[in-house]
Amino acid sequence: MGFLIGKRILITGIASNRSIAYGIAQVMHHEGADLAFSYQNSKLKERVEGFAADFNSSIAFPCDVADDDSIDRFFNHLVDLWPTFDGFVHSIAYAPIDQLNGDYINAVTREGFTIAHEISSYSFVAMAKACRTILNPKAALVTLSYLGAERAIPNYNVMGLAKASLEANTRYMANAMGPYGVRVNAISAGPIRTLAASGIKNFKKMLSCCVSMMPIRRMVTIEDIGNTAAFLCSNLSAGITGEIIHVDGGFNITAMNEIDSFGTYD
Repeated sequence: MGFLIGKRILITGIASNRSIAYGIAQVMHHEGADLAFSYQNSKLKERVEGFAADFNSSIAFPCDVADDDSIDRFFNHLVDLWPTFDGFVHSIAYAPIDQLNGDYINAVTREGFTIAHEISSYSFVAMAKACRTILNPKAALVTLSYLGAERAIPNYNVMGLAKASLEANTRYMANAMGPYGVRVNAISAGPIRTLAASGIKNFKKMLSCCVSMMPIRRMVTIEDIGNTAAFLCSNLSAGITGEIIHVDGGFNITAMNEIDSFGTYD
């Protein structure tokens, strides 16, 4: 029996079958969860409805997280089918492409800074605010972060600041929602070849560097992330909230790569 049987979970942010959100949906479906999906606009409607069908779901509604009215409409639709539910996965992030290239100070603009924080961080609490009254007492919310929240990563630029905001958001939300029985956690995922990541300059070179430094010597997969997200949305993690859990093959613990089998370093 799957450990998510009886759970109703909303998945956001699926853009393709290589998306982290898709890997999360795969694992949660395998573990018995009933799933619902959101998509940003009509351009993604047919694609996301197709993904929903992959997981035996017919629930897919538009939700533009830059618009509070759109968020409210989404949950009004959802509550007609699910009067209560057990949490959501927030897999939403965005910064204009010109913000993700070159020197941070030269690239950053007031508008780009605002957009990155609004879409990548504020949207998490905006969604929680809109559905707080229909979450079950043992609900769990999970968002996705990255090591750029903790360290300066080339070309990640303003997204690193937005992810740092998201991680602080996770802790404050966990504290605020804990008395209602709702847990809130974040996964700091290792770099994965997704559509979103393709917008970061030299991303392929970053992947090769990461693999050489990861203790497990392989890239993490969307299924690796999915396994952790499923755990965090299950009763197995009932004592965990406000945490940023690294699923990056141990990359965050290393400082330099090994040059040869004799253990010598540059």
